[in-house]
Amino acid sequence: MTRQRKSLFVLMALLMMLVTILPACSKSGTGSKNNTSPSASSDAASKDPVTLRISEWGSPDEVAAYKVAIKKFEAKFPNVKVDLQHIATDYDTKLTTMVAGNDVPDIAMMESGTIAFPLAEQGKFYNLQEFMDSDPDISIDKLVPNIMYSLEPGNVIGIGPGPESFGLFYNEDIFKKAGISPPPSKASEAWTWDEFVDVAKQLTVDTKGRTAKDADFDSKNIKQYGVNASTWWGVYSNFIYSNGGDFISEDGKTFALNQPEAVEALQKVSDLMNVHHVSPSPVQAKNIPATNVALQTKKVAMAIDGQWASAALAQSNFNFNVGVLPVLKEPVTTVVAGMFSIFKSTKHPQEAWELLKALLDPESSIDMITAGTWMPSYKDWYTDPALLAKWTENLDARPSAYKEAIIDVLLTKSHQTPTGYVKNFNKIMDIVNPALDKVWLGQQTAQEAMDSIAPKAQEQVQGRRDIAQ
Repeated sequence: MTRQRKSLFVLMALLMMLVTILPACSKSGTGSKNNTSPSASSDAASKDPVTLRISEWGSPDEVAAYKVAIKKFEAKFPNVKVDLQHIATDYDTKLTTMVAGNDVPDIAMMESGTIAFPLAEQGKFYNLQEFMDSDPDISIDKLVPNIMYSLEPGNVIGIGPGPESFGLFYNEDIFKKAGISPPPSKASEAWTWDEFVDVAKQLTVDTKGRTAKDADFDSKNIKQYGVNASTWWGVYSNFIYSNGGDFISEDGKTFALNQPEAVEALQKVSDLMNVHHVSPSPVQAKNIPATNVALQTKKVAMAIDGQWASAALAQSNFNFNVGVLPVLKEPVTTVVAGMFSIFKSTKHPQEAWELLKALLDPESSIDMITAGTWMPSYKDWYTDPALLAKWTENLDARPSAYKEAIIDVLLTKSHQTPTGYVKNFNKIMDIVNPALDKVWLGQQTAQEAMDSIAPKAQEQVQGRRDIAQ
């Protein structure tokens, strides 16, 4: 699961100040910068003793998966030893300090929304496209859509070990008791927004048993919300894209969250909280537990969340399932994922590439995949019936509607995270987020809020990474 976005203003300042004094050589044991073009043939890897360092964050399950991948890799390349460095907290700060001190790992887990692109813009990472161009084992076509991150077209700085997308999770028993049909699992049958709101109203119940459709419904004393819609950009981006909107214009020149398509989507999310009272506001959400607990205890009937929620839901003792997200114009799911990147300072680029491939191998992370935390990075694990069965059939983490609501939508209706293609995303959102807080609290309309900050946000627009500039 991708980590929550954090403010990086001070961190970026530190990085920009210190990077200019970095010497060209590395003291980490990985040696001086290698400027030769990499070869992607396994036979090209050195047979001399090699040590590779990898830094990563993650839960104990994720670390366990990395260790499995490393063990398989070391068995295949017995001359290579891997030093796994798990950084449990303050990852970006600590990695930035390592870079500033020229103590750089060979491979690092990176987050597209934090320091990955600033480092890439300083030329710190290999272009992984150069490896893929001569490697028959891996290519863009073999990977799931939207898990590759590029500084610009043709310059791939990182590949995600697995995609994460969004769905509409729900408590089946609540729907059965209410006599309401559950969320559709097929994108072609997805609820319209109005249908979604109507169902959410029927499932929002106050302390006296009245629903949000009743005239005397008490919106100040709600026992069960129809839906929990987080105000994180990862959630509302689904609806901006579904409505044909974006964070910046198609040509990358203009701030676009104040445009009609984006404004309408943002307003609809706000109305869930402030007009229809079917979703908790940010203030009310402080009393709502995590998705698995909220659904199990019937504090909410539905929850818009990432598929990673399946892992905790599978360990909960109730009947849950997942449907496709409601649609404004087109079905869309945003794909988010961390990435592995190779630092150019490595003395062993070929071995590092082979290790990166091993980390992407679904077989290595199969326990975490079957648990529900991750999904595979290779497309054939979705299209080959035997491989698909390995991680979707007879598993608590994969309810009956999972294949249609999550997998089919991911393969055919997915959109890259805005952190992957919007340049200067964090600086833009540092301006947007305080304005949106007023929208979520019902103090301003989405149009008013976005128009009020559009000039300042426009000053931070620097283009798109998915088009040639």
